[in-house]
Amino acid sequence: MTTAKDLFFLAMERQVNQPVGQGDLSLALAGAELIDLLGAGAVVLDGDRIVPEGNPSPDDRLLGEAAEHLVRQVPHERVEEWLWRRGGDLSGSYQAALEKDGQLAPRRGGLSPFGADRLELVDSPSRSRALSRWEAAEPVLVALASVVGIESGQSEDEPNLDDEAVTTVLAVVSDAVMELEAVRQRRTIENSAFANLWRGP
Repeated sequence: MTTAKDLFFLAMERQVNQPVGQGDLSLALAGAELIDLLGAGAVVLDGDRIVPEGNPSPDDRLLGEAAEHLVRQVPHERVEEWLWRRGGDLSGSYQAALEKDGQLAPRRGGLSPFGADRLELVDSPSRSRALSRWEAAEPVLVALASVVGIESGQSEDEPNLDDEAVTTVLAVVSDAVMELEAVRQRRTIENSAFANLWRGP
């Protein structure tokens, strides 16, 4: 399993009490993939640019797909550019992959923010692993979850991260999610103003 899949599992697990926007989650999933690629030695960061290292073949299909889409020409892609390009409806891709693998199943009732289908996690070793990382307050998973609004409630302290590249990715993910929220708010204001214009005085 990967950090991205663990994050998706966590978002599904917390969907009732702490629903996560698909756009926010997609950006965070793209960041999680990049962190896993850093950990696997598939890429390094040169400042905020992603420099591929060799041609690794990750065991995970979606992570392998991410590796295949790395920009290998100079100048290399910035982390922010990667998030917006790779993160387009990435949560939908993870949902489809996990459904195909039998990790998600139709639920008996209730609503799900993940598409029109009503889905829930099935009991599986992958789900247990994700929850174990969360309960152990694994710093990267806690940080990514916090960015999309899932709070651990275990500590008010910032996660202790000693990897500069990972810290850089997390900071850019946070900025991208805030930018997406600003766009949402601006559209809400514009739509409201347009509606008021049509209603008249």
